[in-house]
Amino acid sequence: MQDASLEAEPSPSRTGAKLAIFGLAVAVAGLPLHDVAIYVALVLTAVAIFTGTVRLGLGRWVAAVAVVAVAIGALAVLAPPRIDEGFNAFLPGGTLERDLPADVYRHLSAEFDRQYPLDKRCDPAATGCWRGVGLPERAYAFSGDGIVNKSDLSRSVARLDFTDPVWHRLGFINEMRFNWFPVSDVQRARRDGRAWKGYDRWQLTMPWFTMVRLPAAYVGGRLCWSGDILWEGAGETFAPATGQSSNCRAIAPEDAGRRVVGVAIKPGTLAMHLRGPVDVRLKQWSQPLIKILTIGALLLLLIRPRPRRAAAPLLLLALAVAVIAIDDASFLGGVRPFDGGDDGMFYDSVGRDMLQKLLAGNWRGFLEGGESVFYYGGPALRYFRALEHVVFGDTFLGYLSLVLALPFIALALFRRFLDRPWPLVLALLFVAVPLGEVFGTTFVHYAKWAARGFADPACYILFMAGLVPLLGSRQSAPEDRFWPAFFGALLIALGIGMKPLVAPAAAVFLGGAGLAALYGRQWLRLAGMCIGFLPVFSMAWHNWAFGGRFVLFSDNASHPLVLVMPPSAWAGALRELVTFDFGGGLMHRALAHIANWLAGPGEADWTIPFNAAGVVMLIYVVARGRAFDPWLRLIGGAALAQHLVAMFYVETPRYHFLTWFLTLLVAAAFMQRVGFPWLAQRYPALMARVTGILWSPRLAAGIERLERC
Repeated sequence: MQDASLEAEPSPSRTGAKLAIFGLAVAVAGLPLHDVAIYVALVLTAVAIFTGTVRLGLGRWVAAVAVVAVAIGALAVLAPPRIDEGFNAFLPGGTLERDLPADVYRHLSAEFDRQYPLDKRCDPAATGCWRGVGLPERAYAFSGDGIVNKSDLSRSVARLDFTDPVWHRLGFINEMRFNWFPVSDVQRARRDGRAWKGYDRWQLTMPWFTMVRLPAAYVGGRLCWSGDILWEGAGETFAPATGQSSNCRAIAPEDAGRRVVGVAIKPGTLAMHLRGPVDVRLKQWSQPLIKILTIGALLLLLIRPRPRRAAAPLLLLALAVAVIAIDDASFLGGVRPFDGGDDGMFYDSVGRDMLQKLLAGNWRGFLEGGESVFYYGGPALRYFRALEHVVFGDTFLGYLSLVLALPFIALALFRRFLDRPWPLVLALLFVAVPLGEVFGTTFVHYAKWAARGFADPACYILFMAGLVPLLGSRQSAPEDRFWPAFFGALLIALGIGMKPLVAPAAAVFLGGAGLAALYGRQWLRLAGMCIGFLPVFSMAWHNWAFGGRFVLFSDNASHPLVLVMPPSAWAGALRELVTFDFGGGLMHRALAHIANWLAGPGEADWTIPFNAAGVVMLIYVVARGRAFDPWLRLIGGAALAQHLVAMFYVETPRYHFLTWFLTLLVAAAFMQRVGFPWLAQRYPALMARVTGILWSPRLAAGIERLERC
């Protein structure tokens, strides 16, 4: 007999229950969520929760809360001893010379001089030279991992085992004081461009060190290493360590509380593995085991799994992770060194500074966000980075979560306007096949720029996510409900905060949605959109409160490197065309700009005809497509607004991913309703042959099985 407590139909209360279950799972996992295995478990848990059905019996919920409470208690009782670790970049002089033990500093300095001879060092006056940028401000760098598990060094960890600093999560490497350009003799990193090197894409070349304090509980264990190690002896003296066998040394009682320094002046030489006694190792292994078993118990108690329904989401997730891993696997839990001068380095560095101010109780410094008037790129990403380090420690798993949500957001938008099997087919192509470069719909574009720390992918993901609740289901027009409208408008506002460039699309879509709500007297929906969108004005408030100037979003909108074709340039090009006087070069400049615009994110001439056809379809649907869903036409209007923006602003592909994605959405709907029926009627034999090649019976059956789940 079927359990009467099972969810029959989706509803806001069921959604709230699912969020509560996921919240219990996060409570078990604990903060910070920087362990990749636990993060994977939570992602799979989210899939199971949101594709399954909720069991609503009170007894089950009481049992679930009890299980969580017992698990948290067990995790506290069986917690392994913490290892204090402090690390930083090493550059001679300044704070490090004053605060590091004298023996340690002398050894590090001598190694630095050998690796970077004085006569080959860069000119301090040259932009990008390490000697003219800045030195570490304290002996041991700030770490997001140390917010919850505090230490007088950088952080305290449950285990120490690393061979690659990228996966050792050294957050300090992306601070702006280490913003070195190629002119510098001390470099930040090397990137291996070979396709199969996704896991080992980056080699950190910055000189750095780590200091570890050996806990008393590790007496009887051993430390193994490769590279250069300094071991503390009596009287706080340090000497190079020698291994008793194969660079391993047993930890004696007199070593308790003493420090060991790993020296990584020469890139790729340092690795350390601290192995505790049996009881310590058992506690270390018990932590993830208890968490995973407890999360599994939560699912058994509160969720009825639906494996067939989870098949498509798991396939999309697997493809997304594979694409990310091939491009840059460090995005999956490591900390890559951002390129000197890149946006990613700025956002993460400012976010880390803001977080330290917040932890010190300096709310004003946190809210100021590093600039009294926003100028640099997307204002919101710096706040996102600060909060990301609270939840995920020194990783970028917060941004990764946004990127992993993108395939499902795209699938939801495709399903809103297209008939089966198109939505799933397009979603799979979006994630796995680079043909999407034609309309900027290749998932790897978003993953690549997110891994580099740019704000653009976050902006577009949030904007598209906001469309989903605002559009409602395909079966009916959007309902008069407050919360879907509130969260949809809020997500779009956050997207504008990430990249104000999308404000015209937001104005068109939300303006149209607001007029529709007024016409339909949907007062709750209208109130939700208005209140949800209010945070967008926080940028203007910030600029007025901290800088005393009224700037709506950010102050770089009129920068000549961004506004490359102002209205005056178009007027000049038109004047040249009318007078046939092309001496000023403005007409040539305008034609080149149009060609670059139509080349789209693919940046190839062969994409121009396809993109031009897409724009024509877009204009047709907006201007004459009365047979189409009016909400699709509104999305088309938003896309046209962004195409208009592209006429004036720099044609950098990442600025226009959203524009071309919305163009694809409208063009796909046009082709399904008008284009393909016309082609099938006009060229039946050709279309039958193409369909037979591209849409085999086996492929059709597989897609149909996934769609039915």
